[in-house]
Parts: sequence; structure tokens; C-alpha cells
Amino acid sequence: MFSQKRIAFGLLIMLFAAGQLFGGVQIKKEPDMKTDKILAESEDEAAIRMLEDKFAAAFNAGNIDAMMKHYIPDKSLVVFDLVPRQQYYGADEYRKDWEEFFSHFKGRPRITITNLEITADGSLGFSHSIQQITGTDTQGHPVDRTVRVTDGYRKIGGKWLIVQEYISVPVDVATGKAVKVTY
Repeated sequence: MFSQKRIAFGLLIMLFAAGQLFGGVQIKKEPDMKTDKILAESEDEAAIRMLEDKFAAAFNAGNIDAMMKHYIPDKSLVVFDLVPRQQYYGADEYRKDWEEFFSHFKGRPRITITNLEITADGSLGFSHSIQQITGTDTQGHPVDRTVRVTDGYRKIGGKWLIVQEYISVPVDVATGKAVKVTY
């Protein structure tokens, strides 16, 4: 006589063998909303990082058209810069600023973006970074400027664009002079 334990054990062995023979049972998994959100955020952060990498490549190539593709192309763009004029409203105004900027250099200046930290959630994101620009001005003097940049992004039509930019340098309040950015 077979005991109930032996029958149960035999059934388990048969189920295991059938599973091995027929490829096992597929279990439908419920969507994991938390994991999906983390994956979406990391994909968005990667897309913004790629935007910044492409921006730097366009800058280093002296290609203002390619640089401007990373900004919202209308009058809603807002940029607060270090140098006079200091604030720009709209992509057309900011393009003119880049044209003037490049005119102050002999050859092409170079940009290096470091310490890039990105946060994205849904259709909004922001980043902050340290950006160093080096080159030679039109009088032959070396240029080496390091600034802090904070960018605000919007995801429009599946594409991330810079919609606001803020450029700063720490200042010694007692002297009013810029302090070297070291991070």
C-alpha cells in the first residue's frame, strides 16, 4: 500500500518531469510600477546625459546650429548668463550670444563638462555641472574659465530640450572677485 506521502511525492516528481519536458509553466507577472518608474527615470537621465554629450561635441566643433538643437526653439527659452547682456529670452537671442561668444576666439574653444548630476521625473528634469572652457582669444591670450551650469529640461514629443539655463561663478563677497571653481 502506498502512503499519502509517497503518492504526493510521486505526483511532485511527475509534475517536475512534465515541467522539464514541456518547458515549464509560464507565470504571468503583475507589472511592477516602482521598477518601471526607476527604469523610465534612468532612461530619461541617460537621454539627458546624451544631450549634454552631444552639446559638448557640437560646441567643440564650433557648430552653433547643432548646439541650438538642444534648446527649446522658441521664445520660451530663458538663459541667465555671466556676461552682459546677462539674460536672454528666446532661442534667437541666445543664438546671437553664441555667435558673439565664438567671435572672441582664435580657432575653436573647447568645453569639458564634469560633475554632471541629473534628475528627471515625467516630462521635467534638471541638471547641474561644472563646465570648463579653454581656448585662445583673438589677441592670442589663453582663456581658461570654469563655471557652474544649471539646466532645466522639458520632454517634448519624446525629446528632452533645455528650456532654462543658469550660469554662475562663486564670488568672494568681500572683494567682489570671482573665486576659482574647484570640485
